Parts: sequence; C-alpha cells; structure tokens
Amino acid sequence: MNKEQGTITVLVKESIAYITFYHPAGNSFPGILLKDLADTITSLNKNREVTLIVLKSEGNKTFCAGASFDELLAVDNLEKGAVFFNGFANVINAMRTSDKIIIGRIQGKAVGGGVGLAAACDYVFATEEASVKLSELAIGIGPFVIEPAVSRKIGIPATSEMTLNATEWKTAAWAKENKLYNEVFGSVVEMDEALDQWIQRLASYNPEALYEMKKVLWQDTDHWETLLPERAKISGRLVLSEFTVNALKQFKNK
Repeated sequence: MNKEQGTITVLVKESIAYITFYHPAGNSFPGILLKDLADTITSLNKNREVTLIVLKSEGNKTFCAGASFDELLAVDNLEKGAVFFNGFANVINAMRTSDKIIIGRIQGKAVGGGVGLAAACDYVFATEEASVKLSELAIGIGPFVIEPAVSRKIGIPATSEMTLNATEWKTAAWAKENKLYNEVFGSVVEMDEALDQWIQRLASYNPEALYEMKKVLWQDTDHWETLLPERAKISGRLVLSEFTVNALKQFKNK
C-alpha cells in the first residue's frame, strides 16, 4: 500500500507496539485501511512480547477525519453500505477484544470515526488542538456504529450533546471533562514526554494483571460482536436515502 492509498505501520520497541496510520485526506480511512488496522491490532495479540499498544497518526493538524468521503459517495446499494460502515465496527471490536491495553495519542482534530477510535482506547493523551465533532447527522446518517464506544466512555448525555450538535466542534477541554480524554497538554512535545513516561511505567507492571484488567474494563460488551454490524446496516440504509444523497452532493460541491 502506497502513501496515496494510506499506510499502517507498526514499530515494536521493547514491550510497546506503536501503530501509526496515515492517509493524505486528513488521516481518513478507506475500507482497505480499516481492514489493515483491524488485522494489525488482532495480529499483535499473538506477540507475547508486546504488553501495550499506542495508537497514533501522522502529522500535527488532524488525528482522524473519519471514514473516506470518496468511498461514502460511492455507496449505491445496501450491501456496499453495510460493508462500508462495518469497517469501523471491525476496528472497534478488534480494539475491544485485544488483550493489550491500548493508549491513544490524539495530536489533532477527530471527526466521526476518529472520535470512535479515541473512545475505544483504554487511555488517551491529547493536545489542546484535539477538538472533536460527530458530524454524521448533518449529512443524514448518524454515528450508529461508534455510538456504543462513545457512550461507554462519556455517557449518553454527552454523546447526545455531541451528536445533535452535528456542526459544533467540542474542545479538548470538553473532551477531558467528559472523560473521552484522560490527559490534555499544551503542545505535542509536552504530550509525548508525558506519554513516554506513563507508558514506560505501565509497561513495567505485570503483563498478566494488565491482560486481566483489560477484560474487566470491557466486560458486558460481548454483544457488540453483533450489535455493531447491525448498526452498520442502519447507516448503510440511510446513506442511500434521498436526503443523504442530496446532502452529500451539496457537501461535495462546496
């Protein structure tokens, strides 16, 4: 996969695996990149030398712009719609079922599926530039696939506030106050210094205890294996609606 199609890279340093994703369109995710990310997270379960995963993206301005807009525009039947929205479902389920603690490094804005990725991390470091938005209702769909992960982290009231204010950016301070982020820093340098110290300390803990803690943190989510694909079908149906087709056309022509 070349740079124009996007990339997923993995660096294992001591007991920590750093997964970095990139796409030229704001670190957005086409389907093939989502599959690669889900497969990468799952494959790391087999590496007993790895205790922690750090999930990050390239660049400074945008952590993740969500799903590929070009692929969204190309959806023209229910089957394609379900497959398209299942991309993030598979990634979230891979993060949920991973036996590694996953730490998010959020250096810039996160939209839609990018918010879902942050929510599916077990602990999150962010900068003050890492604003968040759930914009799906503005184009006639909704954050159905990522909602369980987001609501689990920040609760139904805050999820409702984000979802219904689909054009409004929420600040990193708001995200920290509502527990989407755990730590927020004034700069990338400050964040990375704190992140490095924190993961080194966490990596020194008993790996078996971390694994058991991961299971506890995600208890009562086994039903997501079927829930998220069901939610993907809802979005896949709505994206074909006249309202959404017209909204997407208007957005593209801006």
